[in-house]
Amino acid sequence: MKDTMKLEFTAVSANEPFARNAVAAYCLRFDPSLDELSDVKTAVSEAVTNCIVHAYAGGQYAEGARLVCISCTAEGDTLHIEISDRGRGIGDVAQAVEPFFTTAEEEERSGMGFTIMQTFMTTFSLDSAPGAGTTVRMSKRFGRPQGEAAPRGALADAR
Repeated sequence: MKDTMKLEFTAVSANEPFARNAVAAYCLRFDPSLDELSDVKTAVSEAVTNCIVHAYAGGQYAEGARLVCISCTAEGDTLHIEISDRGRGIGDVAQAVEPFFTTAEEEERSGMGFTIMQTFMTTFSLDSAPGAGTTVRMSKRFGRPQGEAAPRGALADAR
């Protein structure tokens, strides 16, 4: 059975921890290891931070229009995550996913966000167009199917 969760919030830095923790709480149904949980939280942080820092830069967006949307779907042993904005979009997606590429050098950004998402998640895709916003789709397959007992010492014991 598929189960879905959706969030929409203003693209401000104070909301990044909320988004990261909301998705982490949602993925607890998979009884993830601490490493798996950390991977998901890090990838979500990177995607949301990209929306906050890059999507609405320049101030041409009305306050109420600067939104980040997250959708999560649990399916079997896999969490599917979609994070999108309605911001300025990316002109050259191939260049944007290159390690160390950044459009915010003055802010000392590392340009590793997309690389981190690709590394920590099972699947990753990026759709974007100038003026139309950006959508990141990621999934994480967990080591244990839903309902299977966690080994001793895993996250279940830490709760």
